[in-house]
Amino acid sequence: MTLEQEQLMPPPYETGKGIICKDLDKSNLQATTNNNNSKDNDSAKHNNSKQSKSRKRKESSLPLGERHLAVLRQELMVFLGNSGVLGSGMVVSMPSVTLNQLTDETQPFWLNKDEASWFASINNMTCPLGGLMVSYFLDRIGRKYTILLTNVIGLIGWLLLATSFLHTNRDIIYAQILVGRAFGGMMIGMFVSPVGVYSAEISLPRIRGRLILGTSIGLASGILLMYLLGYFIRHNVVLIASISCAYQLAATLLVMPMPESPSWLLQKGRIELARRSLRYFRGLHRRDDDCVPEFEAELTQMKMTADNSRDTAASESMSQAIRRPEVYKPLLMMIGFFGFQQACGVVVIIVYAVQIAQRAGVTIDPVLVAVMLGVARIITTFFMSTIFEKWGRRAAGIFSASGMGICMLFLATGGWCPSTVGTWSWLPVVCIVAHIVFSTMGMLTLPFIMISEVFPQSVRGSASGISVFFGMILAFICLKIYPNMEALLGTSNLFAFYAAVSFLAAVFIYICVPETRGRTLIEIEEHWRMGRRGRRAQRASAAAVSNLKDVELHEVFLKK
Repeated sequence: MTLEQEQLMPPPYETGKGIICKDLDKSNLQATTNNNNSKDNDSAKHNNSKQSKSRKRKESSLPLGERHLAVLRQELMVFLGNSGVLGSGMVVSMPSVTLNQLTDETQPFWLNKDEASWFASINNMTCPLGGLMVSYFLDRIGRKYTILLTNVIGLIGWLLLATSFLHTNRDIIYAQILVGRAFGGMMIGMFVSPVGVYSAEISLPRIRGRLILGTSIGLASGILLMYLLGYFIRHNVVLIASISCAYQLAATLLVMPMPESPSWLLQKGRIELARRSLRYFRGLHRRDDDCVPEFEAELTQMKMTADNSRDTAASESMSQAIRRPEVYKPLLMMIGFFGFQQACGVVVIIVYAVQIAQRAGVTIDPVLVAVMLGVARIITTFFMSTIFEKWGRRAAGIFSASGMGICMLFLATGGWCPSTVGTWSWLPVVCIVAHIVFSTMGMLTLPFIMISEVFPQSVRGSASGISVFFGMILAFICLKIYPNMEALLGTSNLFAFYAAVSFLAAVFIYICVPETRGRTLIEIEEHWRMGRRGRRAQRASAAAVSNLKDVELHEVFLKK
């Protein structure tokens, strides 16, 4: 290399400097980007922190029983309790999907018309017995163990049905089938009130309606589940009964983790167990090393109520307690409510819906029609929580009864004007589906919800059982006399009769049924104890006190 070429070459350090400058520029740019990303992350974290704090402030402003963890625990335990109610719904709808096989004369074992009617109706005969049994056990062995016993009775019924065809003697098979259905009927009668009572006692008024509605959802789900089994499993009664038996066993095991109702534990003097149970349902840890004033105040109030109930129960029998206005008034109201529920054809339409649809000329599979009705019922039931909380019990009941009356009038009109039905062959089907939707919105579900709310704690189990007993007796009577009434009055006139009773039911709800939305169980008890005159006097007294305070404030203002 010549001297001139060496002089023309740049110094090594300059080349290195250029490289370093470029690297510095890149690193500065990256640092700036990282800085911006860090700021964005900090801003996002700050926003998340603010939202989290806002949620915590909102959560802390709620009562203990309405906070997220508490509501989650309440819903979980009510779900476990209602898991067995599905078995009751399956018992109700089993004849719809099995009678075709059981009455098929080509089968090795088949039932004649009279035997088939007993198979379909014997559960309605034993339902009232279940209502009386639950009134006895609910206050003696507790809410949890009554639910457990009910599941065991249902499990025995399904087991008898699943194993009945192992015999070769026809009479033994038939007798075992009837006994199994009878046990299923007892389960239906027993399951009407215990889970609802349990739900009412572990919750606060704002979410009480939603939890109590779980029993209706469970019943509707069981009916739909049996329809689906019948749709996919044809001509195999043993398999259907075996699947139902396996499910009932699982539901029985699910009851085990449920804590007992704190109200019942306090009534029996088991204070420490009640404290632990209530802490669980209020979203607190079960340890006792922390003191929450709101929890202690609620526990003290519940203990006072339980002490009063225990003293009352010890000093008087049920025959004496029933003379008190806070007992006999809601009892008469509930018996009347159940009477209107059955007399307006709620259960009759459910049982004979497929036959009525067939008379309308529907050509699709009758079991598929039943599935459609089951889907409509369960979808409506899921919305009932919102409807009850927005409208209240009374408004929902009045709307339900009025809608049912209109549907029955349309069905009656279709019978009176057959030419109209020929033009609109879909009208009876739409009316039946609409009737089921309207009935689910109030008349079908509301009585079973309110028996968990309207009775005093000391007689809640017994009084709700008596109400269920009368309700089931009326259901059995209405189902049994339906064919005779149809023969006597004719189908259209019978529908008109149901329409008239439905409108009368709306009037009954408006006059006699109190609004329980947002009220504590103690406030509802006071409502019955005071009566209308007492409530008027209380309102007048409150108004007088308010006016007196206004006068005093006015005098102070004038003096100043």
